[in-house]
Amino acid sequence: MALKVVHVMEVPSLHQVPETPSAAALLPREAARGFVVLGHRGKGMNALESADLRMRAVKENSLLSFNRAALFPIDFVEFDVQVTKDDCPIIFHDDIILTEDSGKILEKHVTDLYLEEFLSYGPQREPGKVGKSLLRKTDDGRVLKWNVDDDDSLCTLQEAFEKIDSRLGFNIELKFIDHAVYLARDLTHALEAVLKVVYEHANGRPIIFSTFQPDAAQLLRKLQTAYPVFFLTTGGTETSDDVRRNSLDEAIKLCLASGLQGIVSDVKGVFRNPSAVSSIKASNLSLLTYGHLNNVPEAVYMQHLMGIDGVIVDLVEEITEAVSDFITPTSVAEEREGLSDAVVEARQVKVRARPNFSQRELSFLLKLIPELVQH
Repeated sequence: MALKVVHVMEVPSLHQVPETPSAAALLPREAARGFVVLGHRGKGMNALESADLRMRAVKENSLLSFNRAALFPIDFVEFDVQVTKDDCPIIFHDDIILTEDSGKILEKHVTDLYLEEFLSYGPQREPGKVGKSLLRKTDDGRVLKWNVDDDDSLCTLQEAFEKIDSRLGFNIELKFIDHAVYLARDLTHALEAVLKVVYEHANGRPIIFSTFQPDAAQLLRKLQTAYPVFFLTTGGTETSDDVRRNSLDEAIKLCLASGLQGIVSDVKGVFRNPSAVSSIKASNLSLLTYGHLNNVPEAVYMQHLMGIDGVIVDLVEEITEAVSDFITPTSVAEEREGLSDAVVEARQVKVRARPNFSQRELSFLLKLIPELVQH
């Protein structure tokens, strides 16, 4: 089903505040460091079927995962917010939540749950209390027990504001069911529930909103101007009934028409169409990427050279270390004072190990990469 077009001009603003600052100011550390790293669902998503144990180290979208991510030099944590039936914004990625009872698999839409029932799944914070088993459906349709090394309870957006270091930015992805038809009033109701928590608890924390739902993105920009709104897109790697979701060019059009401040694209979509980066920059939009390739340091470095503003990553420890290496000044001579010879030598080794492409080589790579990521 196609998404229903809504008329955002008919929706009244909740707050009238000054216009959002320029794109460079939206990502606070970017100006100083040149590149932004965001932890995907905290310290990384859970891929229960993966042979990589790092993808099952800690429960995604949990307070534990967010605080683990905060131990590394990241700028933001990215997480998924939905709104329960009793209007409480909660943090959970999947549309469907699954449990097992008497050998039967039971599933419900997350947004059909009241808060109390949502929090009854998985580990419980109250000592001695046992929650419902929590299962997850994989992309190939299998249902697996949601087992991780370090588990944690489900949480609300308010708890995240209250229990995570306030210096860590939040990229709040607003989740809606794909291919569902939403009326403007229903989208607005959910967005207002989220904004209420943000206004009451943000306390100066850097925040970026993002969503794959184009109507929600437009509405959110109309409802508030205090925080930037980015449009999420697969960048053409998947096809939707809504043409606005099908390419980076359409994403640019939507942002410019709606006053959005940036795009978050599947990195494969950017690598398939690298010329879009210059179009996005010429439009004064910020560009972040997501996807499995962002767990490969060389792919992240390539994006840094292309002028992409930042990456959403699962392997927080590894990628923050790699980013710290390739943004180290090309000369450390000016930093020698007060450093031991061993430290200086270690930094010089990192600089020498960093890839160093000529403009000709970079041009060749940008022509080659789209061919390499077609499949």
